[in-house]
Amino acid sequence: MSGLGKSLIIMGLIIALIGVILTFAGKIPWLGRLPGDIHIKRQNFTFYFPLATSIIISVILSLIVWLLRK
Repeated sequence: MSGLGKSLIIMGLIIALIGVILTFAGKIPWLGRLPGDIHIKRQNFTFYFPLATSIIISVILSLIVWLLRK
């Protein structure tokens, strides 16, 4: 059961970190406005997909998980 406890603590810390990032995400000027982000705006339609931002966040989270497993 101690392995389960450690896993829950790590997952809780990750969720808290994500919460902090989402709280301060509006204050990071480049987040969501990278060159690879797709933004299409028409008269009655707006489509936004942060592709480059998603890739960067995925790489950062993958590195964090890799470091925690090591």
